[in-house]
Amino acid sequence: VLIEILPLASGSRGNCYHITDGRTPLLLECGISMPEIKRRLQFKVSELAGCLISHEHKDHSKALKEMMASGIDCYVSAGTAEALGISGHRLHIIKGLQQLQLGGWTVLPFDVQHDAKEPLGFLLANKAGDKLLYATDTYYLKYKFRGLTHILVECNYALDILQKNVAAGTVPAAVKDRVLRSHFSLENVKGFLRANDLSDVREIWLLHLSDGNSDAERFKREVQELTGLPTYIAGGK
Repeated sequence: VLIEILPLASGSRGNCYHITDGRTPLLLECGISMPEIKRRLQFKVSELAGCLISHEHKDHSKALKEMMASGIDCYVSAGTAEALGISGHRLHIIKGLQQLQLGGWTVLPFDVQHDAKEPLGFLLANKAGDKLLYATDTYYLKYKFRGLTHILVECNYALDILQKNVAAGTVPAAVKDRVLRSHFSLENVKGFLRANDLSDVREIWLLHLSDGNSDAERFKREVQELTGLPTYIAGGK
């Protein structure tokens, strides 16, 4: 059974990804409106086995309350729940490096580096032995992963483009400092890919490209050249 990845939205205006291994459909993030999620999923929301949310920022958590109200179990860190001020029987608190079972998926949350309360990335494994890595809104990944088959990773900006925009006055220096401390650059993504064993990887998705500090065609080309693997830009750019 092949893993299918459908990005519903990616970027600072909203993030939401539908993944399934053919048996257990999940959402990663719900950072767009509930009506839009329903429309994009052809109203099959009730089939979802759950929604994993990486951190509290609105572009990742916007529809959380509506998801819970629709009967979908949502999984967040204690820090994320606290930052959002949300609780309820559909909200499940998860911890870095403590795995959980969601249908056919075994999910291992892990800590990432971002300006949020307790942000997480997720490693998802299915019964067939596929392993999907989801990491966004982090400027660095300290863990190495073995046996990955699918990589969904933020590639927010390129340092040279960001510096050019600061020099041109289109990006304030304070924004630049925040981006450097909270988002994954093309350079760091390539370093991460070099540091990990990619021998089983079937596809790479680049997520959460910045509107002004990225270049989708270049990012795709450079990652494909580095890895020799099919590379896709979420959000279709």
